[in-house]
Parts: sequence; C-alpha cells; structure tokens
Amino acid sequence: MSVTLDGQSLFYGPELRIEPLTSTRDSIERVVPGLSGVLSIDLGGRGRKIKQRGLLRARSRPHMEQMVNAIFAYQDGNTHTLIGSDGQEFDNVRMDSFEVTNERLSGGGIVVDYEIVYTQLVV
Repeated sequence: MSVTLDGQSLFYGPELRIEPLTSTRDSIERVVPGLSGVLSIDLGGRGRKIKQRGLLRARSRPHMEQMVNAIFAYQDGNTHTLIGSDGQEFDNVRMDSFEVTNERLSGGGIVVDYEIVYTQLVV
C-alpha cells in the first residue's frame, strides 16, 4: 500500500518513513505586581509535527519535475489528510516544508531523497 495525501498516491517505496512527533501545549506566563510567583494561563494543545522521509523515483528529469511540482502544490496553507502505508490516518495536516536533496542517477532513471514536515493542527 502506498502513502496517500488527500487520496493521491504520490509516495511509494519501502524506504518511506512517517514519524509523528509529540504534541505540544502553549501557555502565557505573567508577573502580577503585588503577588508572589507568576500567573500561568494554559492555552491548550497546539498540534504536533509529523516528518516524512523517503525517495522519489522517476524515468526522466521532466517526469521528476512533474512529481515534485505535484507535491509542492500541497504546500498551500490548507489542511489535508495523510494516510500511511500501514493505514494510519493523520487528519488536519498542513505541509510546512518539502525539501528535495541528493539527486542521483539510477538504473531506471532519477532518484532523489526528500523530507516533508507537516503540522497536524488538531490531534
């Protein structure tokens, strides 16, 4: 099974990894004159980061550019649904960064490493 983003099968391969990180909380701390200590206001959960790493394989450079552009299109500030190869579903994810590195030739064409960082806004 491949990894899908909004139902689109953009990612393949056994080397693909999705790593959900821990969720975070936010708070505001204020000093109040005349009181000992601080006032701490809990602002609740702030989502979590999810990292995805893997390889993209294409027959030619134009085909690789087409694949990369299709993925870049999801870096639009909107929320999406990511489903891992094990069926784990991550709703309300925003693609924050997509980095392509280490382009090289392979027997079947071109291979690049990539890393995507998402923020899951509601956990």
